[in-house]
Amino acid sequence: MAKTPSKIAAFKKSWQDRQKTKQNQHRSFRRSYHEDYARDFAAPGLLHHAVTTFRIIFKNWRLFLPLLILIVVMNILLVGLMSEDTYTQLQDTIDDSLEGFKNGQGGQVARAGLLLISTVTTGGLTQGASEVQQVFAILLFVVLWLTVIYILRHRLAGHNLKLRDALYNALTPFISTLIVALIILVELVPVAVVVITYSAAVSTNFLATPFYALVFFIFAALMILLSIYLVSSTLLALIAVSAPGLYPLVAIRTANDLVASRRIRWIIRVLFLFLVFAVVWVLVMLPLILLDLWLKSIWDWTEGLPFISLMLQIMTTFTAIYLTAYLYLFYRHMLNFDDETIENPKDAEEVELVAAEKKAPSTKPVRKSKRRKNEQTRSGGEN
Repeated sequence: MAKTPSKIAAFKKSWQDRQKTKQNQHRSFRRSYHEDYARDFAAPGLLHHAVTTFRIIFKNWRLFLPLLILIVVMNILLVGLMSEDTYTQLQDTIDDSLEGFKNGQGGQVARAGLLLISTVTTGGLTQGASEVQQVFAILLFVVLWLTVIYILRHRLAGHNLKLRDALYNALTPFISTLIVALIILVELVPVAVVVITYSAAVSTNFLATPFYALVFFIFAALMILLSIYLVSSTLLALIAVSAPGLYPLVAIRTANDLVASRRIRWIIRVLFLFLVFAVVWVLVMLPLILLDLWLKSIWDWTEGLPFISLMLQIMTTFTAIYLTAYLYLFYRHMLNFDDETIENPKDAEEVELVAAEKKAPSTKPVRKSKRRKNEQTRSGGEN
């Protein structure tokens, strides 16, 4: 049945209202002036943000420690640990390559470091996992993601919370989160195209010609930049969609508005997170691998104990918890809530929902742009 004029007018008005609240700093075929789209944003420093995330996690250890243990146990039961035979094979391979100096202290540290790098880069935790186990691993990560966000939202609002309540109530936006995750996979299609074309180019010696190699490099760079541009905002939508009553597409539009004119700082913040992970993994896992090597050199009965496999599983779960908390705290800062506002005992769910649905912070021009000056001068002359 055709729409009546009243319905068409209502649809047109809702569309116009939506466009008004959308952060469109740029127009096609029109010059954009910096003062027209500059947005004030006082974000904490990179190191301060990383340390604050650790502080919040350790402060609420009564909630995060049982959650970590629960996720580790569920991963062991549903996904499984890294095979001890795989770890032993990596250890024997490294022993053969370091035969000349493995008895020295430097050799032991190099051996432990290579074991850590080899185990992580070869996908030791998921090596040999079936498709069903991979699905379980993804579902457990989504559960962990939503639970951590729910805990932080209520703890930063000053609410007392039990892990049982968080697990029961945090999974409400489960389907919405999966939909946003699928959209991220679609946005990663340009990267997949680059991988496929690179494999075909290598097999056909297409890159042997310098000109063709340059063309492929430009093509790959543009495709990767496109995926980074799209994923950078949709990654924030994974957090925004956890707000109660927020639909996936609304969460994506909200994330686009929040990240507008802040995308570079958001990407730098995410890249710094990988540096934090590298430092933490080296400081924690390297001594544990050295301890494992020392114990196995003294007692032969410790050869079959999956000590490193268990520690890798624990560190991976803690990394997922830290990742979620790190991104969520920056999301709160992007909503222009300072530390004093966050710590007030308010209903954080309502605050986030209102902030997500209302218009994002408007731009504050530093000075009038030349375009506006010309328009005002022209209108004054006509009058």
